[in-house]
Amino acid sequence: MNLFLHGLEPHIYLGDSIYEPDRKERYDCILTNPPFGTKGANQAPVRDDFTVSTSNKQLNFIQHVVTILKPGGRAAMVLPDNVLFSDEAGDVFKYLMEDCNLHTVLRLPNGTFTPYSQGVKANVIFFQKGVTTENTWIYDNRTNIPGVTKKDRPLAPQMFEEFEKCYGNDPNGQAKRKDLGEEGRFRKFSISQIKSRNYNLDIAWLKDEGLEDPNSLPEPQVLAGDAITELNACVDELQEILTLIEAEEGV
Repeated sequence: MNLFLHGLEPHIYLGDSIYEPDRKERYDCILTNPPFGTKGANQAPVRDDFTVSTSNKQLNFIQHVVTILKPGGRAAMVLPDNVLFSDEAGDVFKYLMEDCNLHTVLRLPNGTFTPYSQGVKANVIFFQKGVTTENTWIYDNRTNIPGVTKKDRPLAPQMFEEFEKCYGNDPNGQAKRKDLGEEGRFRKFSISQIKSRNYNLDIAWLKDEGLEDPNSLPEPQVLAGDAITELNACVDELQEILTLIEAEEGV
């Protein structure tokens, strides 16, 4: 839509990118986010190109993006926190990291989606298709950083300047990088470390100073956002259980 509004001529069509068959279109670069929320068909899509069978829309969208990337193509995807650790996330990220180089994860500041969904915690994952993951670098742009607000601290490019320096000039994440250690915001995790976590990429190492000071506890909307993230993960898992029960009963 932004391309259209800026005078370019994108191909726009109405459809369902998850449940419809692969359109055989392939792209060099993808910037996107999956559908947020819990509404949907609540069943696993029947697609030969999806390695992991799940009704989780966000996880299916990751598989969809891997399909439509050209070999060597790159992608950046916004994902809510719960997608990094939900019930079948490990299987999807295992598949992703075998087929792609998931080289960088950016933990976004609290309130990034203010005023639309200010309590949602999210990340951006960066990956290139056709290269197996050996290391994943994670930048924590959230812990002990004031959250985004509509008036006093709106989202701005300056909030990501340090991340851009750490990321480097290579769009495929191959620039020379430095692990800043346990006190720093940028760290490297090997594929063996990630495997030991069952491919759970919800990794945080910095101590949240606000949790120790009762006078600097997170804002109510942030706490509510945490609760929503956990509840959405529970809803997704319960839906999976319900789907299995219905399949067993032939419903």
